[in-house]
Amino acid sequence: MLGSSAASLARLNDDLVAALGGGADGAALGDGLLAAAEVLRSQVALRRAVTDPSTEAAAKSGLARSVFGGHLDAATLELVATASGARWGSSRDLPDVLEQLGVIAIVKAADAQGDGERLENELFTFGRTVIENPDLRAALSDPARSTADKQDLVSSILAGKASPATIRLAREALTGTHGAVTTAIDGYCQVAASARSQLVATVRVAQPITDEQSARLAKALGREQDRPVHLNMVVDPTLVGGIHVEIGDFIVDGSISGRVDDARRRVAG
Repeated sequence: MLGSSAASLARLNDDLVAALGGGADGAALGDGLLAAAEVLRSQVALRRAVTDPSTEAAAKSGLARSVFGGHLDAATLELVATASGARWGSSRDLPDVLEQLGVIAIVKAADAQGDGERLENELFTFGRTVIENPDLRAALSDPARSTADKQDLVSSILAGKASPATIRLAREALTGTHGAVTTAIDGYCQVAASARSQLVATVRVAQPITDEQSARLAKALGREQDRPVHLNMVVDPTLVGGIHVEIGDFIVDGSISGRVDDARRRVAG
């Protein structure tokens, strides 16, 4: 997001942090923000009305309060009303920001209970499960199945295996606003890491490494990037040996397959 939308997001993020610091229930706040985002996406006339730059901010906030007042708690309603009175470069930016704030609220609530790391790991694992299971991927992308049916399927798969926060976000990923469910999950993982002031490193190894080795790697990458780093581990036998690390555009390829490919390029060159 750029311009007025980016500025509005920054202010609303500060408001969210203040609400959580004031004792607001993060999980309930997150649920409410995600619900409001869904309503604003589906109700185009309402979304345009509360993002119309020619309308006074107070009038737009008032409209949001009248629509959502009987459905959201006080803290969530205040955020939605403030967001509706803000300036947006595009009307679609408003529900996108409310969704992002909802994810942040759920992540921060989990983190406050000591489950932030678990949430990130479970989201990544769920995303990998969808990628690696063609039948599941087909079921979750089947246009003939309703969103509710897909959400119930995911809930049944994750029940007893994942935290309530993970299940909530996995269900949200199926609403279709990001296209593929894996795209939504990747986005949520990035938001979760950012909310926890971390970077995300995708680490590919030929075979599993120990917890001690993971901890040393995370510490070394943290020193390199000058920020804490969360590791998402992927076992990829095609690497043969060694390790491949990606943090955004930062890539370290120490795999045997990577070295072989590099040698081939050098010979061909």
